[in-house]
Amino acid sequence: MGGLLDKEVKNARQTEKELVDNVADLEEQAVLAMVRRLLDDGVDPLSIIYACDRGMRVVGERYAQGEYYIAALIMAGEIFRQVVELVEPHVEIQAPEAASGHVLLGTVQGDIHDIGKDVFGMLLVCHGFHVNDLGVDVPSSRFVDAACEERPDIVGLSGLLTSAYDQMRETVTALRRAMADWEQRPYLIVGGGQIDEEICRYVGADDWRLDAMDGVHLCQRLMAERRGSSEDVSK
Repeated sequence: MGGLLDKEVKNARQTEKELVDNVADLEEQAVLAMVRRLLDDGVDPLSIIYACDRGMRVVGERYAQGEYYIAALIMAGEIFRQVVELVEPHVEIQAPEAASGHVLLGTVQGDIHDIGKDVFGMLLVCHGFHVNDLGVDVPSSRFVDAACEERPDIVGLSGLLTSAYDQMRETVTALRRAMADWEQRPYLIVGGGQIDEEICRYVGADDWRLDAMDGVHLCQRLMAERRGSSEDVSK
């Protein structure tokens, strides 16, 4: 029995690696064929998204190293978009009333990249969050208006272009100004492109993540800390 289980695990890992490699190598037809087959075989749809997300990270690394150019990023984004369209109908989404938290998302003004944001938003919904995605090229005033209307727990700003960092900073500043007298302010997080700790500090955000699933884990942790603080206050 143990040998059979070991073989199944080994085969699953090999299949996952093959999917990651196909995404990284921009093998569109191979990726889509694998995804369809895995879905037909009853494989967890989220595990398919995770594997493709890993492949997308390799694409980003190759772009940063000069191995890929902007056309490769566009192609990778289109492959991922098709994967999401195939997988989404198979994903079980928790009921809104069981929401883990309320997240407001958007790509900042001057940037129209949406693949990373869309994947992050979908994974958040799959993990029980209520998400309002404002789309791309979103001005700071739109973020402020939506935040004031919805009072979200978390606001996520996305941007792939380095030129987006100044707009992120402007948006964070505008949000903090608008929320100055709020008793409970949303966490402000950023992601996308080559964002790191230094850029996070520059734009004034509370935290940052590059990987979509890491971003989900961050939101879960932030909400757990918030609930813990609320429980402490109520005691």
